[in-house]
Amino acid sequence: MSQKAANDLQDLQHFGEYGGVNPSISDSSTYTFISAKTMFDTFEGNTEGCYLYSRHSTPSNLYLGEALAALEGTESANVTASGMGAITAVILQLCDAGDHIVTSRTIYGGTYAFMKNFLKKFNIETSFVDITDMNAVKKAIQPNTKMVYCESVSNPLLEVADIAALSKISIAHEIPLVVDNTFSPLSIRPAALGADVVIHSLTKFINGTSDCVAGVVCGTTEFCLGLKDVNNGAGMLLGSTLDSLRGASILKNMRTLHIRIKKHSENALYLAEKFEADGLRVVYPGLPSHPGHLKMMDQMHPQYGFGGLMTLDVGSLENANAFMELMQEKKLGYLAVSLGFYKTLFSAPGSSTSSEIPEDEQKEMGLGDGLIRFSIGLDDDIQRTYELMKQCMVQLNILENKPKVNK
Repeated sequence: MSQKAANDLQDLQHFGEYGGVNPSISDSSTYTFISAKTMFDTFEGNTEGCYLYSRHSTPSNLYLGEALAALEGTESANVTASGMGAITAVILQLCDAGDHIVTSRTIYGGTYAFMKNFLKKFNIETSFVDITDMNAVKKAIQPNTKMVYCESVSNPLLEVADIAALSKISIAHEIPLVVDNTFSPLSIRPAALGADVVIHSLTKFINGTSDCVAGVVCGTTEFCLGLKDVNNGAGMLLGSTLDSLRGASILKNMRTLHIRIKKHSENALYLAEKFEADGLRVVYPGLPSHPGHLKMMDQMHPQYGFGGLMTLDVGSLENANAFMELMQEKKLGYLAVSLGFYKTLFSAPGSSTSSEIPEDEQKEMGLGDGLIRFSIGLDDDIQRTYELMKQCMVQLNILENKPKVNK
C-alpha cells in the first residue's frame, strides 16, 4: 500500500486527440451539441461523457481530477479554482443553517476566518478544539454537528491528527470526517485511514511551481457529483471553476510529485535535526521530540518522509523579521507565504497566514511572535544551506539569545 499512490498515478494514461503523449487541452468555455435532446439530458446530469459549459466540467479538469483521485485513493475528485474554493464548497454542501462543525483550533487562517466569521451569516457555529485530544473532540460534538474537520498536519503548528481515531468518532456519530491534506500529499493518505472527504490546495506541493492557485475535493462519486449538481451543488453554484490551461499544467507537474516530496522531506529533516542539536526550538514531525512523531510514523508512508514544513522559534517578531530578511538577502529563499516551491519559503504566520486568528487565541495555542514557518526547498547541497542559515543566526545573535527549549 505504501507505493500504491505513486503507482496509481504512474499507470494513468491520457492520450492527446492526435496521439500526443500529453492530453490535448480543452480551450473552450462552452461546447456544441448535435442534438438539442442531448443538451437537455446533459443539464439534467443524465449524459456521461458530454460537456456543456466549462463551469460544469472540461476534459482537462476531469483528467486532473482522475489523477488526484488516484493520488488519494478515492472514487472521484473535483478540481476548483483555489484551495478555499474546495473548502467552502465542501462545508456548505454538508452544512445547513443551524448546523454545527467541530474542527481543530490550529488550522489555516482562511479556513478559520470562514468558519469563525463568515458562517455566522448562515447561523452555522464552529467549535475549535485540540484535535489531538480525542476526549475534547467527543465532548464538542452536538446533536446538530454535521462534520469533523481537520488538517493531517496542521498549519502552522504542525500538529499531527490521528485520522483513524477521528474516523471512529465520526462513524459513531454518523457524521463525515473531512481532512485537508495540503501539507502531506503522498506521505499520508487520509481516505485509507477513514476520512470521508480529502481536500488539497493544489497551489502548494502538488503543483510545486508557485505559478497558479487551485484546489481539489476527493471523495465518493456520489459526493463529487452532488457538488456539481446544477440545482443545489455548492461546487457548481459557487462557481469556483479551475481554468483548463491551469488544470493541464498542474497535471504535468504531478508527474514529479513523488520525487519532489522525497527531497523536500529529506532536506527538512536534515535542517530540523541540525537546529535542534543547536538548542533551538524546532517543531518537525520527523523529530522524536515532536508530540505527534509516533502517530505520524504510524500513519505515514515512510519512503516520502515527514514532509517539507518545519518551524523555528527565534524569540521575537523583531528577530524573526531580521532573520528572514537576511536569509532572503543571502539568497537562501524568499520571504513569502505559501509552500511547496523549489526554493525555501519562510514567513511569520502570526502576522501573515494565521493573522485572522485573534492574538489571544494565537498565544493560547502556542503560536508565538517569534515563530517562523519554513517550507524547505529542493536544495541539492542542504549542508551548505544549513551552514549559511547558521551564519545568519550568528550575525543576528539569535543563537546566543535563543529561547529556552522545554524539556
